Amino acid sequence: MTTGDLAEPAEPAGGRGRRVAGIVVAVLAGLVVPALAATAVLSVRIDGDSMEPTLHDGERVLPLPVRSGEVGRFDVVLMRTPGREVLLVKRVVALPGDQVRIAPGPQQGHQRVLVRRAGAERWYEFTVPGAADAGLVTPCCAADGRRSTVPAARTVPKGKFFFLGDHADRSDDARTYGWADLDAVSGRVWMRTWPLSSAGPVDTGVRLRPSREV
Repeated sequence: MTTGDLAEPAEPAGGRGRRVAGIVVAVLAGLVVPALAATAVLSVRIDGDSMEPTLHDGERVLPLPVRSGEVGRFDVVLMRTPGREVLLVKRVVALPGDQVRIAPGPQQGHQRVLVRRAGAERWYEFTVPGAADAGLVTPCCAADGRRSTVPAARTVPKGKFFFLGDHADRSDDARTYGWADLDAVSGRVWMRTWPLSSAGPVDTGVRLRPSREV
């Protein structure tokens, strides 16, 4: 037995476990807190009910940045108002070369949103599951994409798109502003961040039903 070397007492297993747990918590906090802060800064608040039932007043959503060539038919997007700097959250309904028409439906006061993809022969009736029946105020469209007293099929010009709110009766959209520039889209809405009870991917599903409209 030597007197110069003294062994360190062994650390209790519980102490090591607490130290490791503390390190893990600190690392997670270092990752989660900045992520939450970034989400708060980058998220967009929904004001109004024009996108119900997909999005509701007071919710916050996170847009994914996109370029104009990445905008998809029926995407929910963050966009600038044509001719103004107001930001809107709306749904893309028709892209360049597509035809769009809003015409009277079988029920009194009901209007149907009709879309024909570029180069296709068949028209489809476009609806959002769960959305209220849309009176849509007046038929559409005029040559500039705005509402018109006479329903007419219009072709979306190059570099433009036609957009609507899911709750169309309460929405200022292409029927008010006309065709929008694809470059006006700054993001695709993909995640709901608030309230936490509803946090998760935004369901952007739509329903297309073949129509005999010409």
